[in-house]
Amino acid sequence: MNGTFGWVNYLFLILISDTCTMESKTMILDSRQIEQKINRLAYQVYEDSAEETEIIIAGILNSGYAVAEKIATALKKISPLEVMLVQISINKHSQHDEEVKLSVAKEKLKDKTVVVVDDVLNSGKTMMYALRPFLNADLKKIRTVVLIDRNHKRYPVSADFSGLSLATTLQEHVSVVLDKSAEAVYLS
Repeated sequence: MNGTFGWVNYLFLILISDTCTMESKTMILDSRQIEQKINRLAYQVYEDSAEETEIIIAGILNSGYAVAEKIATALKKISPLEVMLVQISINKHSQHDEEVKLSVAKEKLKDKTVVVVDDVLNSGKTMMYALRPFLNADLKKIRTVVLIDRNHKRYPVSADFSGLSLATTLQEHVSVVLDKSAEAVYLS
């Protein structure tokens, strides 16, 4: 009996440790909720720039650009604004070593309103580096938009507009999935 009890305890401990180490995901937003957040963000951007005739939506590759595309599409439906979509190419793991690149010449930015978009604002580091090329442009106005704001700022960057402000621990991870077949935001 003692031997069997020992094996049962051993198996139970293995089961518990495997369960604790397995990554569990909790869905925060489903595709319908993401669409609602995108539409609300588009209205906020439009209200902020209603006096403009053209606006530049600049998305940080990859997921930030996907969010930017969705906002641009929503803006075109609800406003007469001409929307130019721009890609911001940045190495998120070594921002200070490589130049941040835009898919448009800086001359096209003159006297324009630019909205920089990312999927998740975590520490603020990526957003801060993504704003760098716009500092040398003669912009009319710049705004920042994120789908999820995690509120873990290490840098003095905040989003002007956010779809969802989420209090998380530093150990948790937010992942945004914007595939055609499945759209969701997960916390793991």
